[in-house]
Amino acid sequence: MSNKNRAAAFAILAAALYAVNIPFSKILLEHTEPVMQAAFLYMGAGAGLIVYGLICNIFGKSPIKEPLTKRELPYTVSMILLDIAAPILLMLGIKYTASANVSLLNNFEIVATSLIALVIFGEIISKRLWLAIFLVTAASVMLSFEGKGSFSFNAGSLFVIGACICWGFENNCTRMLSSKSSVEITVIKGCFSGLGSLAVAFIAGEELPRMSYILMAMLLGFIAYGLSINFYIMAQKELGAAKTSAYYSAAPFLGVAFSMLILRERPDMVFYMAMLVMIAATVLMVKDNIELQHTHVHTHVHTHEHRHGDILHTHEHSHTHSHIHIHEGNEDVHEHIHTGKELTNHNHAHNNAHN
Repeated sequence: MSNKNRAAAFAILAAALYAVNIPFSKILLEHTEPVMQAAFLYMGAGAGLIVYGLICNIFGKSPIKEPLTKRELPYTVSMILLDIAAPILLMLGIKYTASANVSLLNNFEIVATSLIALVIFGEIISKRLWLAIFLVTAASVMLSFEGKGSFSFNAGSLFVIGACICWGFENNCTRMLSSKSSVEITVIKGCFSGLGSLAVAFIAGEELPRMSYILMAMLLGFIAYGLSINFYIMAQKELGAAKTSAYYSAAPFLGVAFSMLILRERPDMVFYMAMLVMIAATVLMVKDNIELQHTHVHTHVHTHEHRHGDILHTHEHSHTHSHIHIHEGNEDVHEHIHTGKELTNHNHAHNNAHN
């Protein structure tokens, strides 16, 4: 299996694991407060990934590859703050809205992630992927009108949309960290965001639930957030934020399916019509993945020595070569862009050879 296809599988698995969150959270919210539950979901994700990392270390397969550094601190802090706000908003949405409605409204995360990736981070989105995102959104609108009052902009719906916008920004912050250890990132997300949410819960006057519900919330958090986030980050390393979110678009659809199985919710014919549109979007995304488009950037640094009289100057130059390879069928198109840049730090090796 190629790296791209493996990454696509990770993205779909992340979607499936996250999809179980909504119906089970709906059940747990009958016994816990929204902010408190958000805290233990993320703390469960962090604690679970710590154990996962320790097990990998025991078997000599450490998941820690490139640790985070001070350079990534702004993105790390932003990620934590957004991950405090997003799950709290989601739990409030689940409490005040039907779980199927919440699952479908999660599609707004695709739109938010893609637009932020394009506008702020300059990530390229192909026409085919744009069409796929449009079809997913169209299917979401169709599903949103399933049944009476399924898509009403009540307080719960607005909470979910707010969560999706937060996660749209958070996805792109995480993308800037995706070359680092996915386990370390997930542990940081879970522990610090969970503790932040717990502080907000106490400030809001919420009470601790029974230990059994805390443990169930933490287990659900490990599965739906910890493992899901870990696989999502692993997918982003190959696919990028926009394409990963496109594959991840299966999560709302799966959430509705799990709601049907777990909560016994039953959709009407509109659901099956929307499913056909969703299948068409999935085909487009897979085809876009097959036609690989790579951009490789190589930077070569070399020096030139120049002698001016008795003074020897060493000038360091950096040349960046960007290679764009587009593979379609049996044809290969190669574009090479060479950019030469002279660095300002002229290493003045003043070999004042006053011979």
